[in-house]
Amino acid sequence: MVIDDSSTIRRSAEIFLSQAGYRVVLAEDGFDALAKIVEHAPALVFCDILMPRLDGYQTCALIKQSAKFHATPVLMLSSKDGLFDRARGAMVGSSAYLTKPFSKDSLLAAVREHTTQA
Repeated sequence: MVIDDSSTIRRSAEIFLSQAGYRVVLAEDGFDALAKIVEHAPALVFCDILMPRLDGYQTCALIKQSAKFHATPVLMLSSKDGLFDRARGAMVGSSAYLTKPFSKDSLLAAVREHTTQA
């Protein structure tokens, strides 16, 4: 699952992941993601930090509070690369932090590192 309010980022991630054989679910914001996560049960979630209504930290915390999705890896996406941002992501349960703009290689490496699927 890719959660980002930028259609460009969502589309880039979708292309990179689809070409590598992954099924991709897109969400425009945290509320959209929470509505879709139960139906699709993604193996991995990429979550933008700066989003309207429900930011990435709140979205990640809600996913991690769910008994069903507590173990699902959530990787934060952000154009900010500060220590504070990384620490805050870790505090809400994110597994890793990927800086935007990401490359196809870095995105796929993150998927391989945080999933058991090939």
